[in-house]
Amino acid sequence: MKKSLSTTPYSLLDLATVIQGKKPADTFKTSLDLAQHVEGWGYNRYWLAEHHNMISVASSATSVVIGHIAAGTKTMRVGSGGIMLPNHSPLVIAEQFGTLESLFPGRIDLGLGRAPGTDQVTAMAIRGEPRLQSAMSFPQDVKKLQQYFSAENSSSSVRAVPGEGLDIPIWILGSSTDSAHLAASMGLPYAFASHFAPAQFITAINIYRQNFRPSQYLDKPYVLACVNVVAADTDGEANKLATSLYQLFKGVITGKRELLPPPVDSMEGILSDYEEEQLNQMLACTFIGSKATVQQDLQQFLEQTQVDEIMASSHIYDHPARLRSYEILAEVFTG
Repeated sequence: MKKSLSTTPYSLLDLATVIQGKKPADTFKTSLDLAQHVEGWGYNRYWLAEHHNMISVASSATSVVIGHIAAGTKTMRVGSGGIMLPNHSPLVIAEQFGTLESLFPGRIDLGLGRAPGTDQVTAMAIRGEPRLQSAMSFPQDVKKLQQYFSAENSSSSVRAVPGEGLDIPIWILGSSTDSAHLAASMGLPYAFASHFAPAQFITAINIYRQNFRPSQYLDKPYVLACVNVVAADTDGEANKLATSLYQLFKGVITGKRELLPPPVDSMEGILSDYEEEQLNQMLACTFIGSKATVQQDLQQFLEQTQVDEIMASSHIYDHPARLRSYEILAEVFTG
């Protein structure tokens, strides 16, 4: 059956990017303004991601920022894409998201990842134990979370209050086939990080669909793909705006992370051949251009992947230009 953008939910991943010349406080203001705009444009979800020790990402206290966004919006779902569960005890996350769900009923999502969202030294500083051990316990920790959220846990000696008995959708996030097997075996929705790690995307979602076991949470597979989108009124303008994204990802490749820089007229001389090759691989699921261009390319992507929902991340330096990009993207889905 042919899928259509017009019947596909569309959502947003905000990496709470700090731009050059600004501070995290500025990011939180623009994020809320963005959330209020996209809610009016029909976006389904607004997710924030947990990262640590990165000067360009302000969402380290992810649950707090989720509360900030949820408090300033009314209907849109708000959640984590994701909480890096090995950094936390399941009980603390159950309490935090139980609190969020109690404050904003029916609007909170809990996406979970097994990566640390940072470097190994910082991971040790967060958790104080070997990363390997906590990452290996990820499936058991997800089950503990489910137990804390269940009404049946009321007879347990350890309870999540608030949290117990609340319906908080849990998602498995991933960038590899390991996460696909886990999401399938647990019967949970699956969100793939194709916006920066597309290499195993098709293989992973096929594994997920083929091995999916219906659960009390979900009766059939549900795949959300996160992609990069930079849209503007013309292809030329979008291509220039995208140079901020390219420069940011150069920092990821080289390990020399910087604040999001302004766009440049040309990337010539900025990337080495190796960096350009790595950039092209990482940004394979990136859609840049005018409404017509993005619409055509996203429709092709949808037909190829048959995903159930598309989530967009947009690293754009100028806030009005970022708003315009998300407005154009909404028009792509709504016609």
